[in-house]
Amino acid sequence: MARLTKKQKEAVAKIDKNKFYSVEEASKLVKEISNAKFDASIDMAVRLGVDPRKANQMVRGVVSLPHGTGKDVKVLALVTPDKEAEAKEAGADYVGLDEYLEKIKGGWTDVDVIITMPSVMGKLGPLGRVLGPRGLMPNPKTGTVTMDVAKAVGEVKAGKIDFKVDKTGIVHAAIGKASFSADKIEGNANELLQMLMKLKPTSSKGVYVKSIFMSSTMSPSVAIDPKIIGS
Repeated sequence: MARLTKKQKEAVAKIDKNKFYSVEEASKLVKEISNAKFDASIDMAVRLGVDPRKANQMVRGVVSLPHGTGKDVKVLALVTPDKEAEAKEAGADYVGLDEYLEKIKGGWTDVDVIITMPSVMGKLGPLGRVLGPRGLMPNPKTGTVTMDVAKAVGEVKAGKIDFKVDKTGIVHAAIGKASFSADKIEGNANELLQMLMKLKPTSSKGVYVKSIFMSSTMSPSVAIDPKIIGS
């Protein structure tokens, strides 16, 4: 087992492992113990009482974080010529169609989100092997396949993120940066948790939210009381 550095030991010492923190307390504490030399990401891991193997218990959705993600999200808009100006004005970093499809076929995936139109999805099908594993395949459920390209680009740039439960029943999401104030971290965290509650499958029985942890890049995690948002 790797030895902890002095700063890591100090961070661990500040966390009461026998305590469940409130979202407000966790937001302040995670910010305090984040000692990376860069602007670390603040992440949440929420374990749900669902079976992702069952279609009626899959939890997937989008949420607009009120204070953004703190990340400069690179957006590719794969659109027809009549939508190019709209996408550019909304802030898309790359706009076009066939030339970018060819680049993707060649392995280029230097973007965070791809937004497209329903009429273009047929051309993206063959690229599933490239885009799928990287989580880049547009999906109507996440608002990335739409005729309102400008709105979709604007929302992503402003802090809209998509998430889904993994095969172990955990939702992982980046909700901000260590440079954020504790209030902004708390606001983003609460927005994500409220959305997860709204998406609770009717087929989910027993405890829905089993555990919640917040951490920053390279920091120990802080346990949040899962009862605060109901179960």
